[in-house]
Amino acid sequence: MIHPENASFAARAAKILGLDIAGIDFVAPDITQSVRETGGGIVEVNASPGFRMHLQPSEGPPRNVAKNVIDMLFPKSSAARIPIFAITGTNGKSTTAQMLAHILQSNGQRVGLTTTTGVYVGGERILKSDASGPRSARMILQDPSVDVAVLESARGGILREGLAFDECDVGAVLNIAPDHLGLDEVDTLSQLAAVKSVVVESVYRNGCSVLNADDEYTFDMRRHAKGRIAFFSMRPLTPFLEEHAAGGGIVVIHEDGNIIVYNHGERMRLMAAGDIPATLGGLADFNIQNALAATAMCVGHGLSESAIRSGLATFGSTFRQCPGRLNVHDGHGFRVIVDYAHNPDALKALGTVVQKLRSTHSRVIGMVCIPGDRRDDDIRQMGAIAANIFDQLLLVEDEDNRGRPEGQTLALLKEGALAAGCSEDRITISSGEALAVKDALTRAASGDLVILIGAFIERIWQEVQDHGKPAEVVGVAPVKVLH
Repeated sequence: MIHPENASFAARAAKILGLDIAGIDFVAPDITQSVRETGGGIVEVNASPGFRMHLQPSEGPPRNVAKNVIDMLFPKSSAARIPIFAITGTNGKSTTAQMLAHILQSNGQRVGLTTTTGVYVGGERILKSDASGPRSARMILQDPSVDVAVLESARGGILREGLAFDECDVGAVLNIAPDHLGLDEVDTLSQLAAVKSVVVESVYRNGCSVLNADDEYTFDMRRHAKGRIAFFSMRPLTPFLEEHAAGGGIVVIHEDGNIIVYNHGERMRLMAAGDIPATLGGLADFNIQNALAATAMCVGHGLSESAIRSGLATFGSTFRQCPGRLNVHDGHGFRVIVDYAHNPDALKALGTVVQKLRSTHSRVIGMVCIPGDRRDDDIRQMGAIAANIFDQLLLVEDEDNRGRPEGQTLALLKEGALAAGCSEDRITISSGEALAVKDALTRAASGDLVILIGAFIERIWQEVQDHGKPAEVVGVAPVKVLH
């Protein structure tokens, strides 16, 4: 019944106030005539109008205004969900998640990210904690400002609560290695793989599952992973991968120092791996592998080659971009690397980088720590690997030690180091992480390489920056990485 001009006035009032839905109260002698002619006007604009009088009017036919509101908020042709990228595996999750988030952010998207160092929105950390579980992921998925979610999905959270989503657009399993075995009734690598495979089993049918072709456990997940399958590999094409690529599948490999992408039957050189700052000029194989995984995830989601290349070319292993992951400091006349290599496989990978750097450094001093909830054999192996990497070895125990008696983890680390041929005079037992960091930095001379592996990564990094400054300089509060 309302006159078209009156309806236009009502709509204009709502727009001026920035409201998509509003109840407009008119005072007018006759609503069927324009108030231009009769006089009258708007006396109230209600931002929370009721629907009852339209659905169940006292007079006249009902009108389903709720349907119009829902159709406006969620048009049939538009997506009602944001893209979700989920990453799991034993090693490399945090770096790959940070790398992927950086690529997406560089492409103009507002990224919500969860990792073991916190929850990030638009590049700003909004929560400092181990945020690799479903509770942290729900923070991102409930944030209306987020365009895309990148979620690190660790074993513990999956076992406790499952995933924070029903389906993801892209899921990736990076690798399966012996870590956390013997906890939560997960005793074998096959059982650990079954837990982590939940991520690629949750990919929606038009999405993409990304798998490491060099890892037998992740490679086997191709049989039950959902969506389109993408493989990444540090090796040349195998017959299987060649067939997969020829059939139009996604394959991302490292070949002759380059990242090569196969997609829809075409081969494309993306960039030189050494041009990614996080690889330290191509020395860090594990970050090349992480870059392959991030690339495969982006290709699987349909991101352009130029966007991927631009993102990777500006991602470094700095503390700001990837805290606690191959962070390099060169300000004291010797080089310091801070890394959370928390299991034997991670330490082996770090050891390959150290070996490549040896020719340019006099000595290698290493501080080593491992969480106390690992198996005895894992702790001994950590000590043995460290003995073959470092000239001087500082052993330190996790401050809460995860339920072990005080000194037991240190004893096992030392036992492993001695069994590997390390002499007593190369080993120093430290009473705490903070003191061990100071000790390692004090021992270092010009030209040395110092590797610091610990749990309180922010405190370690602050100590590295403050080394040599006056004692009154105060560092940041410690933030611990928990697994």
